[in-house]
Order: sequence, then structure tokens, then C-alpha cells
Amino acid sequence: MAEDTHVLDRPPEGASADWTIPQNWDAYTPEEHATWDRLFARQAKLLPGRASEAYLKGLDALRLSDGGIPHFEELSERLMKLTGWQVIAVPGLVPDDVFFDHMANRRFVAGNFIRRPDQLDYIQEPDVFHDVFGHVPMLADPVFADYLEAYGRGGNRALELGALKQFGRLYWYTVEFGLVEEAGNLRIYGSGIVSSFAETRFALEDPSPNRIRFDLERVMRTEYRIDDFQQNYFVIPSFDELLRLTLETDFAPLYGTLLAQPDVPVGTILPEDVMITRGTQEYAEAKV
Repeated sequence: MAEDTHVLDRPPEGASADWTIPQNWDAYTPEEHATWDRLFARQAKLLPGRASEAYLKGLDALRLSDGGIPHFEELSERLMKLTGWQVIAVPGLVPDDVFFDHMANRRFVAGNFIRRPDQLDYIQEPDVFHDVFGHVPMLADPVFADYLEAYGRGGNRALELGALKQFGRLYWYTVEFGLVEEAGNLRIYGSGIVSSFAETRFALEDPSPNRIRFDLERVMRTEYRIDDFQQNYFVIPSFDELLRLTLETDFAPLYGTLLAQPDVPVGTILPEDVMITRGTQEYAEAKV
């Protein structure tokens, strides 16, 4: 099912107006199912003791270890019973307004293609392993499920106010690359980390990156890398606190403040940052 690109400017032929398509589960090849199983097996060995309790509970509750690429209808049936979310197939990256509308209505969009065997360690566009293994277990957690719905509701407002870049950084540094503190230890919950064999260890154990206490305004000012490991990770104290901040913050005046300030470059430490780990930045500097 893999193609050269899944970045589209309009719904492809056969897609609905909301960009949804059939998953076409029966069209997956044995090689594609084997790719999922290989990716799953190596992450399943790595994540205990590193992933958040919420993620691990979701992984177990949704039975993603049953073998082969999950069938979205069966997965959605289990997920709906837990938090009212469902997983829907899309052909690739969808427009922002479509993405936000689905999320606000508890529909998680997932690509129906899977990476090639030679792309096990890196793929630029999110595939079914990133989307389902990385994201969906967290949707089984009621608090995080509420957070993603709230994020979806705020998305189109950010578009209207010209603050999509700032709002997108909140998603990046939480949903994709977030860390959480649990019982005095750092754990990963961001999908970009839990679905990556290399970044799972890098985010928690490597001395290179900064690990900074989460601050909403700081996060929304901070640039990020899309092509390599992160130089900054932000640590939330709990999912309840992340949800509370999202629900209680009046984002309109916050956007006004953010748009009047310069962006914070990748890897920068600010005087007011609460540091959990001050990184060496050795990894990033070696790439220069």
C-alpha cells in the first residue's frame, strides 16, 4: 500500500468529502502485516519501564498485540466502549480544518498505509504504525481522550486567529513528543517517541537533550525539529494538569502575546525555564 508520498491537496478519487476512505484491510499483504509485527515486537520489549502507565494500559486494553495490522472497525469498537473515540482511515496528511473537526468529534484519523521494510527506523510521513501504535493507546485513557477532544475544538479557532503555528507546537510537544512525570520518574507518552525504537531511549536516557518543566506559553513559542531527535522535551506533571490548562486557558489573548514575541530557537534554554535535565546538546552539535 505504500506510495512515494501521502501529502495531498484534495481528497483522492473515492474519498468522502471529509477525506475518509475505507481502510481496505483485506488488501494488506503478508509482508505488510509482517512489518507491523516486527515493529510491534521490538517496541513491546522496549517500552515497559519507559512508557507511561496510561499508554501501557491502553496498549493492553485495545489488544494491539493480536497480530498484524489492526482492523480499524474492530479497534474502534473496543475504543468506543472505553472513551467514545473511533479510528478512521485517511489517505495521508489531511488539511488542518479537517483534522481539527475530526478530533473535536472524537474521530482519530490514521493513515492506512505502512512503511516499507527498509524504512523501519524512520519515515517522514505518519503511517499506520505511527498513528495506531503511537497514538491510539493514549486515547483509551479518559483524561487524555478529553484533552485531544479539547485540542480539536481549539484548532479552528487558532486558524481564525492566525496562530496555527503556535497552537501546533502544543500538539508537537505533548501528543507527539511529550514526557510525563510518574512517581518521581520520567515516562514517555508522545506518539513520535513510543513508536520510535531509537527515540524511546534517546528521549529518556541520552544526556544530550534538555528536559524542561512544561509551561504553556514557553511550549507554544518553541520551534522544533521534524527530521531528527528533539533537542528539547517538555515534561508535564500529569495528564489531569495538561487537560486543566487546556480547558481553563483563554487562548485568544494568549495568541496576542505569543504573536508579539520572537520564536524560541530549537535547543535554547531560557532563564525562567525549570530544568529537569540540562542537556549536553552533544548529539545536535555533532550534526552541525
